[in-house]
Amino acid sequence: MLLAWLRYNPTSGTVQQIPIAAVHEPAALLSSMLGRQIPPTLVVSDRAFTSNEEASQAIQLLSKAAAEMGMSKVVNELGMAETLGRQEVDPLEDVPEALPVLKLKVAHAEDGSVLDFTTNEPLPEPEYEVPFNLDTLRKHLSQVIFARRVLPDDVAARQKLLEESVYEVAKAKLKHQSELFDELGLNTKGLNNVDLRTWMWAWHQKLQARLAAEIPHIIEDEKRTLRRLEEKHRDTKQIVVLSPFLSLLPPEKLSLITILELMHLQGSGGVADGMKTARALLAVGKAVELEYKAQMCKKNNISIPSSSHRSTDTGFFSTLGYRDLHARRVAARKFMEDAEDWTSEWSQMVRVKVGSFLVDCLMDVATVTRTMNDRKTGDIVTEEQPAFFHSYEYLRGYKLGVIKLNPEISERMAKDALRETLHPRHLPMLVKPKPWLSYDQGGYLYNTTWAMRFKESQEQQTYLRHASTQGNLELIYASLDVLGSTPWSINRKIFELVLQVWNSGQRWCKIPPAVYDLPEPGRPDNIDTDPKARIIYLQRQKMHILGKANNHSDRCSVNYKIEIARAFLGDTIYFPHNVDFRGRAYPLPPHLSHIGDDLSRGLLKFGEAKPLGERGLRWLKIHLANLYGYDKGSFDERVQFVHEHLDDIYDSVENPLEGRKWWTQADDAWQCLATCMELKAALESPNPYEYMCALPVHQDGTCNGLQHYAALGGDVQGAKQVNLDVTDRPSDVYTYVANMVEQAMAEDLLKGDKYAKMLQGKISRKVVKQTVMTTVYGVTFIGARDQIEKQLKDRGDIPAEECWLAASYVAKKVLGCIGDLFKGAKDIQTWLNTTARLIAKSIPPDRLEAAINKPISRSPKAKVGPKDTILNRLKKEQMTSVVWTTPLGLPIVQPYRATRRRQIMTSLQTVYISDPTSPTSVNAAKQASAFPPNFIHSLDATHMMLTALECKTQGLTFASVHDSYWTHAGSIDQMSAIIRDTFIALHSSDVLNRLMDEFRERYKGYKIPLMTLRQGTALAKLGLMGSSAAIKELEVYPPQPVENEDGEPVKAKRGRRKSPKQKPVVEAENDDEDALDEEDPVGEVEDPAIAGKFVELIDVLPPVPLKGSFDVNTIKKSLYFFS
Repeated sequence: MLLAWLRYNPTSGTVQQIPIAAVHEPAALLSSMLGRQIPPTLVVSDRAFTSNEEASQAIQLLSKAAAEMGMSKVVNELGMAETLGRQEVDPLEDVPEALPVLKLKVAHAEDGSVLDFTTNEPLPEPEYEVPFNLDTLRKHLSQVIFARRVLPDDVAARQKLLEESVYEVAKAKLKHQSELFDELGLNTKGLNNVDLRTWMWAWHQKLQARLAAEIPHIIEDEKRTLRRLEEKHRDTKQIVVLSPFLSLLPPEKLSLITILELMHLQGSGGVADGMKTARALLAVGKAVELEYKAQMCKKNNISIPSSSHRSTDTGFFSTLGYRDLHARRVAARKFMEDAEDWTSEWSQMVRVKVGSFLVDCLMDVATVTRTMNDRKTGDIVTEEQPAFFHSYEYLRGYKLGVIKLNPEISERMAKDALRETLHPRHLPMLVKPKPWLSYDQGGYLYNTTWAMRFKESQEQQTYLRHASTQGNLELIYASLDVLGSTPWSINRKIFELVLQVWNSGQRWCKIPPAVYDLPEPGRPDNIDTDPKARIIYLQRQKMHILGKANNHSDRCSVNYKIEIARAFLGDTIYFPHNVDFRGRAYPLPPHLSHIGDDLSRGLLKFGEAKPLGERGLRWLKIHLANLYGYDKGSFDERVQFVHEHLDDIYDSVENPLEGRKWWTQADDAWQCLATCMELKAALESPNPYEYMCALPVHQDGTCNGLQHYAALGGDVQGAKQVNLDVTDRPSDVYTYVANMVEQAMAEDLLKGDKYAKMLQGKISRKVVKQTVMTTVYGVTFIGARDQIEKQLKDRGDIPAEECWLAASYVAKKVLGCIGDLFKGAKDIQTWLNTTARLIAKSIPPDRLEAAINKPISRSPKAKVGPKDTILNRLKKEQMTSVVWTTPLGLPIVQPYRATRRRQIMTSLQTVYISDPTSPTSVNAAKQASAFPPNFIHSLDATHMMLTALECKTQGLTFASVHDSYWTHAGSIDQMSAIIRDTFIALHSSDVLNRLMDEFRERYKGYKIPLMTLRQGTALAKLGLMGSSAAIKELEVYPPQPVENEDGEPVKAKRGRRKSPKQKPVVEAENDDEDALDEEDPVGEVEDPAIAGKFVELIDVLPPVPLKGSFDVNTIKKSLYFFS
């Protein structure tokens, strides 16, 4: 029948002579084979297939059907069969496997106990094993390789197979291992104790049976409960029923989800050998919800609309183009929503209740068998114990419910964490991502992903949904589609070298060694007599242990990248994107993408090549100089730098590991080597200008945050420092500040300062770069010290125990030198900060009326003054977040609020969870301090998206890493013009005044109670002292009399007002934000001068800082704006 379908199916082109063949489609034939236990590999190897071509077609046909049905095991078997019979070249034919990170295998006796060796016994050779998380990744990626062999052209089917549920993959692994032990006769008690996955399979079998028996009882019990409530005419809407949610997935899958999620959470949240109960219940409930939605996508075979392309004649920014984009997206979204009524989110209470039931069942059935020697009798004692148990711990003074693991399990997991088991959605895609049709429809084909990353911010979700419904996010969705549709491929030459270095186990260009190679600090002779020597030794020993642990962690991270790159070698891949709450775009795959480190970027190149051209060849040379670290010379000097090192470049390509190793000294070594290879290949080609190059070439902004500040404020001096103005050579603000610090240190050197001597000549550009970059984002002294400490440690020429104090010394110098350098940026930062503080103190008019008019009552038995005061009420009503809209229509909501927890009773314990739907007051200090950096980040995200859309319109390949824009070398000049045009267009729109207008409209009618501001400084600075016209007294104040539970008036006890201490006059010079953040202590008597008085928020918002004389159009003539 398979041959009949191949020869006579409707698309075969043959006159159909066997009508029954139309009935037996490949999926039905495959189901029939498996039902009769006929191996598909046996069928495709039958003699009935007269040619290799027909057999190959049959394999591909069955493989596609298996992929559609989610049968990864069948695809793997057919892949092996195809491998044995194929004649085509496999991209991995000559590529060796990467040697995995190994961990020491713990030796166990026959009874399962850990062997203890004495010094008199010869030690056996140590055994090593692959950690479980890496082993899982390697096996999962093997499916990608097998699928490519049998489905080389059908990437859509391969993508569906790739997104197969991680729980199905885990089940196959656990079951296979258990069956293997049974076949080998090794399933003894001792071995069961040793192997964690065998335990997990036993728990799964017990829990599956328990759930299959329990869920029907729950369904019946809930039906009876609801009937009784209806008979008594009680409201049933408040009852949370579990049966509809527990019935969505089969018991088998619910069991696997529960076990894997709990094992992943082990050791999380600061709980040793366990996890917080609330986190565990929420995680299990959320995992059930996500798995159900993913399964619904696969079950219904929901088709994925193709990306809505438009003609480049209209463009994205014309009215006609935007309307066309919106209409196409609405139609596609409606098409998908018809089959997706099930996509509404579960409430936190539902998640906790579902998680509680599943975890409780697991804790009842999961056991481990512990075997130990009785110390008195020497007999072997065996006992069956619970695998999990519930307990309480005190964490930072709070009593915390925890789920703990049996010590036997904890011991096995000590070096074998399951937390990094890779979900398929963390891998690149083989097809273009699903276009973004709505806030939660886009990216991966079958896994639900939101267009924005936010952590339980119901307010942000509401704004995002509303903006999407109103059609205001079309340009955001379109830009994410542009970023996600950029094709990539693995750079095979770089990959082979990386693999060779990796398998050698040596330290090489930030690839950590297989065995930590730094010597352990020597123990000083005077450690017992000299306390200082002891402290230094212990610090160095601690740093060595930390370095050893970090080396293992870094090596695992690199191993992930190499395994993923190997699996996708020869494929065209794509990275779906979404944005954070500020609008910055990020690829969804976290392990290997162009937003990663130098190694990740070196392993990637564009999926399509374009000719260099004369200008492209020049830009390729400039790019090479930039990557090497020679990026502050003029463009001609950078080209000359490359010409002078051509011999080194050729040697780097021809002998990368044995030659002079010039490329290893580069700032970005692997990207530098990739560029050397491209340049050599271009120069040796018959016509370098026609060389087809797929290497991304970068254009990076000069301290991009400062560029936006300078443009916002028209700051002439700042514009010159960050290359907005026309200059002969690129300005380097980092080197400028580093030189200022060296000069300041010279004075201390004359005084004999210890750290001035230690750091003389060591304050490089790199040491101060991050601190200078983040200064305008509001970096604190502590943040600056930590940044500089890391750089000093990386130098390696400063004693580790001195780095912290040395960093404190340098941080003070850096912050002092920066002081007046960016005055224009500082003024705007102060304005943004003050505005945000005032907004966070404001109250909507309707909430203000309700808070004041409500009668005040308290119990007469209270020993202290009334807590239900007007002042306390007003503080609780301060819920106003800072909200603004980017020029592309994306609403930004700052999520910083006080945490309110909700109590939920479960079978394990009373759980307190943060309820994102519950309104809470804002954190005014955090709202204010975070607003300047968040606002600037939203601007640089807008600039990037404008550039992406215009590059798409003009037919350029585009990728970005925030303020670093990438395209082909031959397209750099065209992209450079687009970067400048979009930046000028953005800042020609009077951004700050538009922001002010939005605030005035959004917060119209909002009022600030003067009681919530500190009286002296803040009121004086805001001009509200005396009889200011802005102050308004509400008629409903003074408050209503206090009443007790019987409605009788109660005389409140008045506390004695503390007389304020006299402060020096200099205190009046404090910043506005300090004054605005201080409040009268709760319980003090309110000042009658301002009691009941309020001010309109929009009347006291400070004016926008005056703009300087810098003309943003000058940027068109600036060569080094982005370079």
